[in-house]
Amino acid sequence: MSPHAIVVGGTGQIGRAAVESLLDHGWAVTAVHRGSTPQPTGWAARGLVERRADRADLASLVREAGGADVLIDTIAYDDADARQLLDLAGDVGSLIVVSSASVYADDDGRTLDAATGPDDFPRFAGPVPETQATLPPGPATYSTKKALLETTLLDDGRLPVTVLRPGAIHGPGSSSPREVWPLLRALARRPRVPLAYGGESRFHTTSAPNLAELIRLAAERPGSRILNAGDPEPPTVAEIVRAVSASAGHEPDLVPLDGPAPANGVGRTPWSVPRPFVVDMTAATTELGYAPVVAYTDAVAHTSAWLRERLAERPWREAFPLPARYYGDRMDDFAAEDELLATLP
Repeated sequence: MSPHAIVVGGTGQIGRAAVESLLDHGWAVTAVHRGSTPQPTGWAARGLVERRADRADLASLVREAGGADVLIDTIAYDDADARQLLDLAGDVGSLIVVSSASVYADDDGRTLDAATGPDDFPRFAGPVPETQATLPPGPATYSTKKALLETTLLDDGRLPVTVLRPGAIHGPGSSSPREVWPLLRALARRPRVPLAYGGESRFHTTSAPNLAELIRLAAERPGSRILNAGDPEPPTVAEIVRAVSASAGHEPDLVPLDGPAPANGVGRTPWSVPRPFVVDMTAATTELGYAPVVAYTDAVAHTSAWLRERLAERPWREAFPLPARYYGDRMDDFAAEDELLATLP
C-alpha cells in the first residue's frame, strides 16, 4: 500500500511542486486548497484526491481521509497554525512545515524585517547555516511569526517535525511572483534595464522543484529538524534578469547603478540587497542526501511560461494583486526609468 501524504496549500507554487514530486515517487496524495488557484490538469488521472477546504476544517478532513503518513503544510504562518498541526498527533505520522530564511539574524541582531537600507541590513560571514541565531519569536512581523511557528512546533515533541527555511521561492502557482519585475520589462521590450547595486545583489532563490525534492526526502525519513532550502549557485540579480528576459525572447542591456536605488526606486528589484543573503545547504545534503533537481535558469523558464499565460489574460495588477500591493508602481514605472537612463552614458 502506498504511503499517504496530505499537502495543505496543494495548488500554490510550493504545493503543486510537492504534489508532483510525491506522485512521481509512488505516494498517494490528498491536495487541500481553497480553490483560488485551480489544480493542474491531469492530476485526477494520476489518482490525486482533491479537497477544497479552509484550514479551519483540517482536523475533520484528516480524519475523513483516514489519517496520513505525513502532512505537508506550505502555508502555515504562526503559533495558532502550529498548535492546529500538533493536535493532529495520532492521525498523522509526521509534519513538514515551510517557514522562511527571513527568520535569521546576524551576530549583531540585524534582520531582514528591520532593515531600512545598507547600514542596517544583516551582515553574514558567508552562507547562513541553520545554527545561525534567529530573531525573537512573537506576533509583530511576518518573520517573528514564522519564528514563533517554528519554536511552537519543535518544542512540543508530540510529532516529528521538519521545518524548512527557503529563500525567494518561485514557481508556477505563485500569488506573489518576483519574476514579474524582469518579465514586464522583457514583454515591453525595454532596451535598457537599470539595476541597483550594480546588478550584483544575491538573495538566495528557491526553485519550487528543488524545495519539493527536499520535502519528498523529509517525508521518506521523518524526524525533527530545521533545514535550509535554496538553489545551487544562487544567481545575482543581473543573472535573474537575463534568464527571465531570455525566456521571453528578449536580451536587454543591463545598466549597473552604483549603490542603492534612488528615492523613486528605479533599479530596485525584488532581490536587490546591499549584501549577500545566501543560505548554507550542507545540512540538507548530509542529513537527507539531498541534491538539487534543477538549476535556477531551467526552473525559471517554466515559471516565466506560466506567468506569460496569466499576463495574456489580464493586466498584471489584476493577475497578481499582492505584488501590486507590495511593490506598487516600482514594478513598471518605465517613465521614471527613462528619466534616469537619459542622464547616463
